Amino acid sequence: MSTETFPTDRPADRLRDGDTEVTPGSSAGARKAGGVAGWIDDRTSAAKGVNYLLRKVFPDHWSFMLGEIAMYSLIICLLSGALLTLWFVPSAGHVVYDGSFVPLRGQGMSEAYASTLDISFDIPGGLLIRQIHHWAALMFIVGLTVHMFRVFFTGAFRKPRELNWVIGTVLALLAAIEGFAGYSLPDDLLSGTGIRAMEGFVQTAPVIGSYLAYGIFGGPFPGEAIIPRLYSAHVLLIPALLVGLFTAHIVLVAVQRHTQFPGPGRTNDNVVGYRVMPVYAAKAGGFFFIVFGIIALISALFTINPIWAYGPYDPSPVTAGSQPDWYMGAYDGALRLLPGWLEFELLGSTLSLNIALGALVLLPLVYIVLGTYPFVERWVTGDDREHHLLDRPRNNPTRTGIGMGGIVAYSVFMFAAGNDIIALKLGMSINDITRAFQIGLFVLPPLAFWVTKRICLSLQRHDRELALHSRESGRIIRGADGSFHERHDALTDRERWILVQHEPVAPLELTPDVDENGVARPAARKDRLRAKVSHFYYKDAVNPVTPAELAAAHHDGQHAEAIEAGSEHGSIDGGDGADTDAGASEARGISTGSPIRE
Repeated sequence: MSTETFPTDRPADRLRDGDTEVTPGSSAGARKAGGVAGWIDDRTSAAKGVNYLLRKVFPDHWSFMLGEIAMYSLIICLLSGALLTLWFVPSAGHVVYDGSFVPLRGQGMSEAYASTLDISFDIPGGLLIRQIHHWAALMFIVGLTVHMFRVFFTGAFRKPRELNWVIGTVLALLAAIEGFAGYSLPDDLLSGTGIRAMEGFVQTAPVIGSYLAYGIFGGPFPGEAIIPRLYSAHVLLIPALLVGLFTAHIVLVAVQRHTQFPGPGRTNDNVVGYRVMPVYAAKAGGFFFIVFGIIALISALFTINPIWAYGPYDPSPVTAGSQPDWYMGAYDGALRLLPGWLEFELLGSTLSLNIALGALVLLPLVYIVLGTYPFVERWVTGDDREHHLLDRPRNNPTRTGIGMGGIVAYSVFMFAAGNDIIALKLGMSINDITRAFQIGLFVLPPLAFWVTKRICLSLQRHDRELALHSRESGRIIRGADGSFHERHDALTDRERWILVQHEPVAPLELTPDVDENGVARPAARKDRLRAKVSHFYYKDAVNPVTPAELAAAHHDGQHAEAIEAGSEHGSIDGGDGADTDAGASEARGISTGSPIRE
């Protein structure tokens, strides 16, 4: 066997120097996939939209993952819920239990409760699926709530995203209702007590309350219609609304330019981040499995809603110590804090609001206030521009204070829902605890607003000082005249940009109530109200540093900083005062590239 070697430097080989290299054709599988994609595009014209979505740029910041947690938890909830429907029996029909859980054998119960016990003890992996479903539901509401906090405190709801904020508010309301319907389905003693409370709340509606309750339950409480009706709402109606609104929410996020935190190179006209393919899609896919893994781990280690410990629902006993989930607990707490004198005589009839205000009015009122806030702020500020850069919460102290006041008020309601548990565990009077919560409801939210606003203003003043005088180094230098000064380390362009990028604000000024002819303006009263609210928003505003202020702050420091530079590189005549390294850089002819706005 021989091997023949051909020379590679023959003159004839030079004839192919300009040839174009032939790339190998695509594989048969790729050609088939391309053919299918072309067939679909010919009939749907989806290629343009898919290309737009795949090339969409999303900014990279950890806080944007909060909305993804809510989305992935919803997906996990839908998948696990679909599995549970294979075994759950949504019926209030009476059966005698004969399953694996020995303590309840021979007891009468509803088919819904018996099937839930079967899922928990007789279906392989059924208990894990139940707990994944419950924990994913809680994670969805938590993720949605914290995501709304991020949107609110950073001002991401401003134009053009008011509609998306309203959609998110409706999503939060539907999520709470869906959660209530879900944990009411097993028909155990705890969930049955919740349904009984709901029936009482509905009856407090003026005039129509008893008729409405009779229609919901299909007769007197408890009836046999409520479980199937809750099941239809929990499995079909509300999930359809949630998925539809969530899809609309995501589509609006994709169509509109994504918000981003301020920084060098980031403006209202661009988005700095990664495209969906391949970076963002890979990160999002990995994050989904992280969320799923954490929920599965929690579900495997921590028991939630152990219905076998509660037993089947029986309307005869009064259950003490039962508490709703946290997202509905605030409304239970509101009922406990309402005074007992909200009962009036109207046209010969008794109008009782002792329960209706907390049970029927507060829940929609909270979400109405949330949904309308962007429009109220836009009216107060008169700002109708598009905003794609987010606010630092400290740069809008009033909005941040309002948000914290709302969170504290909700927390007071939520803890008040456990006033009986607190009294029992601490050995205190439940009346004293309730009175303390009633006082706290009027004292703590305004206090939280004031403290939060003062903290934000202090942080703003600190930012001004930092932008003007740079960072204190703790090192003392001596000038040529024998004076001593502290050396300040210059900020980087990025650090200074964050401190000064926000826009200056000022309260709206009142215009004269009459025009030049002495005729009263028709909108004067509305304008006065707007000016007062604007004064409330911006009267203590701490505006960012201007170029003139920065130049004045650096004026006295240049010569002294030059002295220090001269002590290292030669002799330079000094002057008085030392302030910042920025001044030294200018003395050396080095531009600091300050991004201060004109």
